[in-house]
Amino acid sequence: MERIILHCDINNCFASIECAENPGLKGKPIAVCGDPEDRHGIVLAKSYEAKEYGVQTGETIWQARLKCPSLITVKPHYDTYMRYSKAARDIYYSFTDKIESFGLDECWLDVTGSTKLFGSGEEIANLIRRTIHSELGITVSVGVSFNKIFAKLASDLRKPNAVTVIDKKSFKKDIWPLPVDYLMGVGRKTSKILNSVYIKTIGDLAKESPECLQKILGKSGSQLWEYANGLENSPVSDCDFSSPVKSIGHGVTTPTDLKCNDDVWHLIFALSETVAKKLRSNRLAASGIQISVRDSEFNNHEFQCILPTPTQSSLAISRQGHALFQKKYKWTHDIRSISVRAINLVPYGTPYQLDLWGTAQRINKSEKIESTMDQLQYRFGENVINYAMIIYDRSHYAFCEKKA
Repeated sequence: MERIILHCDINNCFASIECAENPGLKGKPIAVCGDPEDRHGIVLAKSYEAKEYGVQTGETIWQARLKCPSLITVKPHYDTYMRYSKAARDIYYSFTDKIESFGLDECWLDVTGSTKLFGSGEEIANLIRRTIHSELGITVSVGVSFNKIFAKLASDLRKPNAVTVIDKKSFKKDIWPLPVDYLMGVGRKTSKILNSVYIKTIGDLAKESPECLQKILGKSGSQLWEYANGLENSPVSDCDFSSPVKSIGHGVTTPTDLKCNDDVWHLIFALSETVAKKLRSNRLAASGIQISVRDSEFNNHEFQCILPTPTQSSLAISRQGHALFQKKYKWTHDIRSISVRAINLVPYGTPYQLDLWGTAQRINKSEKIESTMDQLQYRFGENVINYAMIIYDRSHYAFCEKKA
């Protein structure tokens, strides 16, 4: 039996929700932006009216205002966006329990088993579209197809508040003439590589041999060939499915640029504390760490290394992370933001090879201390106990020294 997959995409999610919450903004050029005071002054989302002026997601507020002097900027309200996202998923659940989130504003739905109750895939898509608009005051575009890739492509083709169908019989006629970067998985860099070898449309990609594509793009080449030929068949996850945690990280843009290793050490320790807590709550240990740095010129640097012992200790993670940073970062520019990520995760308690220098014993002691600190903080509040070196204010991403 041929599957019926929908892809539902909330149109201009953040901006649409702001307009739903404040009807006075409807019909005006608005942009949801990070707070310039916290140096997150970029456009996160924009309304269609702002888009007509050329305002783009990711550009700075001042660049957007040059294009649209009447632009209304709004700070993001993530709790509200989460509430609307959950409400949208609750509507999806009334049609199927096979729902897979793809970010805050997008979901795949498998409605193959729902047609006897609600009609064809296109009819279900229109029911969802009308219900979302009626109950939430926002719009969605819905793609209908026989797999996830083409359903997403379909939802992107017509916006806002539209339903687009790509069926198995006519997909070659409908989508093969489209530019290759319309296909999920083909970003700017991949598109440039493919264009350089005269693969400009999805049809060109589909007609090329998978072996040739693999030579050009590596493993993803053969996968993209399957996508273009309609052979993608991954299932839509059930609503209660929880994918395995592959990495755990935390990062922050600092109020002012970091200018020395001491500043970086304080921040890496604070970030590692949060990462370690998440590892402990998930009963996981990190076998490696990754440090990501964005400098004052917006250049990105990424370093990673293997840890001597799998751990969930913030002290061990921060020390190794700072040592990695000192070894790899050349200080050509001051630093704007840093993130710490635990990688190569294993279940806590997984056996490992001991060394001769007592590293494992020291780390094990640190883990026991931090686990006890977790329990005290849970019972009496986060400020009841902490390392003397630092107090980390998570709500404002502030950190300061504390004298012992």
